[in-house]
Amino acid sequence: MSTKGDQILDRTLSKVGGKGLFVKELEVAMAEGRADLAVHSLKDVPMELPEGFALAAVLEREDPRDAFVSNDYASLGELPAGAVVGTSSLRRQSLIAARYPHLVIKPLRGNLDTRLGKLDRGDYAAIILAAAGLKRLGLPERIRALLDPADSLPAAGQGAMAIEIPVRKEAGGVDLMALLAPLNDEATFQAVTAERKVSKVFGGSCQVPLAAFATVENGQMHLRAMVATPDGARMASAEVRGAAADPEALGEQVAELLRAQDAVDILASCLSEAAQADADARSATLAGDAPSSAT
Repeated sequence: MSTKGDQILDRTLSKVGGKGLFVKELEVAMAEGRADLAVHSLKDVPMELPEGFALAAVLEREDPRDAFVSNDYASLGELPAGAVVGTSSLRRQSLIAARYPHLVIKPLRGNLDTRLGKLDRGDYAAIILAAAGLKRLGLPERIRALLDPADSLPAAGQGAMAIEIPVRKEAGGVDLMALLAPLNDEATFQAVTAERKVSKVFGGSCQVPLAAFATVENGQMHLRAMVATPDGARMASAEVRGAAADPEALGEQVAELLRAQDAVDILASCLSEAAQADADARSATLAGDAPSSAT
């Protein structure tokens, strides 16, 4: 199915409804019986699922890192002043702006082929994409460099795929929750649960630059998170370690550390700026559509 998130390419997700644009139509298909389940990139799944739906499994995570893609440069550090970098993510925008203020960051929408095509036409000197998408579509050779999470902390759920089902419904007499349970990767599930908890606390959406990334090893979790303004001028970051068996508690701990660094105020300023930008865009549109006095 081609969703509105796939079709609206001339505006950023933050201005046309956010991540739910990739999910809602699939949920309608399940509710109407046209589909029994939906497979999502977990990064695109809203933190709150509608009543009547549940995540049945989270598959083993692919590479969660951001990828630097360019035909002429090997890394962000090699880009000259004024070089244009494309990204669809406010999170990536804020992290790049904070470290490389001499670069110009512009929106980049469309499917993977469209984005790579814009790079190849010379619209951008480089673009930043999720490494997982490039690898899953057989294009790992387009990756010039993988960005260390210490420099470009991934979004909550990045690199993970999830299967959503309607609850209390069986498909052809099959218990989907039980059927899909073996596909669930426990370590990935724990990590993304902690990450999504952080995002949920702060109302994570496409309108706020927020990152949350957890790794699990030997039953222990290391969770890092950050919030920032789109220009990277203000940023709060925190990390915790603890038992992976209680991922939501770790997510709440990190959220509390971020609150202590004025994370709420940082995000409020982001939403205020987004609202003002939307108002300015609407005013400009109305002014352009209105007949001139000469006519």
